[in-house]
Amino acid sequence: MRLRHADGSTVHVSYCTNVHPAEELTGVLAQLDTYAVPVRERLGTDRLGLGLWLAAPAAAELAADPAARGRLRRELTVRGLEVVTLNGFPYAAFQAPVVKGDVYHPDWTTSERLAYTLDLARVLADLLPDDAARGSVSTLPLAWRTPWDADRADAARRRLDELAVGLAGIERDTGRPVRVGFEPEPGCVVESTGQAATALAGVDPERIGICLDLAHLACAWEDPVTALTRLRDAGLPVVKVQVSAAIEAADPVADAEELRRWVEPRFLHQTRSARCAHGYDPADPAYAADDLDAALDAGLPDAWRVHYHVPLHAPPEPPLASTVPVLRAALAGLLGGPVAGCDHLDVETYTWGVLPEARRPRTDAELATGIAAELAFTRDELTALGLTAPVGVTSR
Repeated sequence: MRLRHADGSTVHVSYCTNVHPAEELTGVLAQLDTYAVPVRERLGTDRLGLGLWLAAPAAAELAADPAARGRLRRELTVRGLEVVTLNGFPYAAFQAPVVKGDVYHPDWTTSERLAYTLDLARVLADLLPDDAARGSVSTLPLAWRTPWDADRADAARRRLDELAVGLAGIERDTGRPVRVGFEPEPGCVVESTGQAATALAGVDPERIGICLDLAHLACAWEDPVTALTRLRDAGLPVVKVQVSAAIEAADPVADAEELRRWVEPRFLHQTRSARCAHGYDPADPAYAADDLDAALDAGLPDAWRVHYHVPLHAPPEPPLASTVPVLRAALAGLLGGPVAGCDHLDVETYTWGVLPEARRPRTDAELATGIAAELAFTRDELTALGLTAPVGVTSR
């Protein structure tokens, strides 16, 4: 979907396809008809944005073959689909039976991560609609927090310098700018906007910035406006926002049985105590855990937020809740406040397949309906902030 500010500038809204397991190009094309077109039709919009996820082998294949990139763009266009952003966080096998910590490898100390990201940028430059101002690629926040030392930090910095040079070359060759956003996430080298301001100091702000995942922001117990101001003051642009919500438990001891329904084997669900909002170290196991079952076993104090992307329009049943209030405050700051400026919003609920059984889609059609409902929710939140649909574009 496309929405507009009062000044006429475009805000692109998409849904992230890392919820789907396809990793080869034939599978990526097939998922357009299975999911994306039905989502667009349910929304009643003439054009639907995709935050496309391409596994590393598919990205390399497309980057090496201009004809294949042209075919993919045509297949998108005839279906009323467009791509301005790619998700480059998972390298491969993101919907495998067990992902957990594998999603952080290879990290930014490696040439493999650099090559993958530049492949994605090359592909995106040819997929961008002609009237899109720029493209964006999201990526992991350097690495998981351990092991990490000065040598690894130096290696990552060299990769970031090479990344900026590579992105400049792609723009020179294609005329299309693509920026890369590093995505703070609990448990990583960069968990918070404060850590981002330190770890990414001195990067090229024309090419490199932040992908702000709103569930991660909530799990870090950060105030959205303070976080946005911190990034602005550090000269780090928010190049992309992942519109997402996490689980919140006001009394996790009393609600332990309900929380255990959300324990599952595929993804990490990093959990942070509310004390992390008051200066307590989020790496201290007294206040943080790297997965939900570990948090339950440890009995972390106070309220919790759990890195579990829940459908935006369907929060957990009480007594649990979602962090949608954080999402609303962040969108208001991004799109209407003094630190506004992001034009790529990607709804990223990749956990549909691991939700508690009663909440899980049973068919492809049910999944498409759920994704459409999330996008409708996001559209309504944005129009409440004053954005509008462009004239001539159907939206119901």
